[in-house]
Amino acid sequence: MAGKTHSTRIILFALLIIGFGIVAAYFVPALFGGIGGDPSASLTGGIDQHLIERGAYVAIEGDCAACHTAPAGKAFAGGLALATPLGAVYSTNITPDKETGIGAYTYGDFERAVRRGIRPDGRSLYPAMPYPSYARISDDDVKALYAFFMKGVAPVRQAALKPDIPWPLSMRWPLTYWRWAFAPPVQPAAATAGSDPIAARGAYLVEGLGHCGSCHTPRGIGLEEKALKAGSNAYLSGAVVDHYLASDLRGGAWAGLGAWRESDIVQFLKTGRTRNSAAFGGMADVVFHSTQDMSDADLQAIAHFLKSLPSAADDRKFAYEPAVTAALHMGDVSKTGAIDYLNNCAACHTSSGKGYPLTFPALAGNPVVNAADPSSLIHIVLSGGTVPSTGSEPTAFTMPGFKNRLTDQEIADVLNFIRSSWGNDAAQVDAGQVANIRASLPMSNYAKAP
Repeated sequence: MAGKTHSTRIILFALLIIGFGIVAAYFVPALFGGIGGDPSASLTGGIDQHLIERGAYVAIEGDCAACHTAPAGKAFAGGLALATPLGAVYSTNITPDKETGIGAYTYGDFERAVRRGIRPDGRSLYPAMPYPSYARISDDDVKALYAFFMKGVAPVRQAALKPDIPWPLSMRWPLTYWRWAFAPPVQPAAATAGSDPIAARGAYLVEGLGHCGSCHTPRGIGLEEKALKAGSNAYLSGAVVDHYLASDLRGGAWAGLGAWRESDIVQFLKTGRTRNSAAFGGMADVVFHSTQDMSDADLQAIAHFLKSLPSAADDRKFAYEPAVTAALHMGDVSKTGAIDYLNNCAACHTSSGKGYPLTFPALAGNPVVNAADPSSLIHIVLSGGTVPSTGSEPTAFTMPGFKNRLTDQEIADVLNFIRSSWGNDAAQVDAGQVANIRASLPMSNYAKAP
């Protein structure tokens, strides 16, 4: 009997400790989560037109409009759904409306939100806001952004939407622990420091304002970016975002940028296309809202930095093989998927797989085609895509979606044909992979020009 009583006491004591731990875990963020920066800080020197104009350009570099403007919505008023593995969160209103936007923010409030992920009430922002990257933004650029959003943007009254994340995952207080574990301290980067000022400027834009790693760097078990800057082979090595593969931006010749020249990268960012490739998915929005309006010097700096990154994966070099082209020209469609390719793809991408320069991208030797993960290819074939209309290349070429025309097996067959023809050599796609991505798409999903 005594032993049983002793065991009961141990269990009750353990439950007491666990309960105390849960209560402490809840209250610690409330007491200490808002520490960092100075919420009462003001913008010294005031706001003039030059600072507002500079802030407008910094907002372009940071691609603020792409996330904070919903389709058909007012500029920067928020409401865009941002997919996460836990459910959708919605971008917030960052216009200077005092009730539903950021009009009541002090400069200190703004700085803490942008670089530290802390709201004015001391609670943590969802890391869909890329504050781990923005921790590198310079003081001058944060000040310019604040000036622009306070004086250069029209206020819009639009309340924030609640996230589509089920409870208890929707509780916000655990985000403080995420921030403490994964967000770096604020360390503004010098944009032109070091022996190569062009590369330094590129690193500042890619690692900081451009937050390229938010999409192109794989995530860890806590959904954190595995690396936030160059120095790790994980950085910019490619990651799946909303069922698209954000491509490897490192120096791999097979599925990275190894075969791209700096001028190709500049052209892609400026126009959304090169002779052999085209922007799609989220990258089309980046080009439309951000990179097409960046200066040539900044685009060159980005390209220079990206080309400095070594390969983290396959270094094979593509060599074109004409055998499949010759077979198709002879009417030989014996290879699985060949007839589907001729019926659905060849009119634009040609039987040679070389496409039409600056119009329909080449499939032969395309890094997206040869990537180990076929998610982007599956998504594009199902949903279609549109090359963005830009100032220098205003024509928006559209590929239709085939989800209502081709079965899962037919899509797998045509993708396997593409991934094994003209010198391409990538892993086979199976119908189950197609079915999984098909199930994730809305009932009507045809890409529209941004």
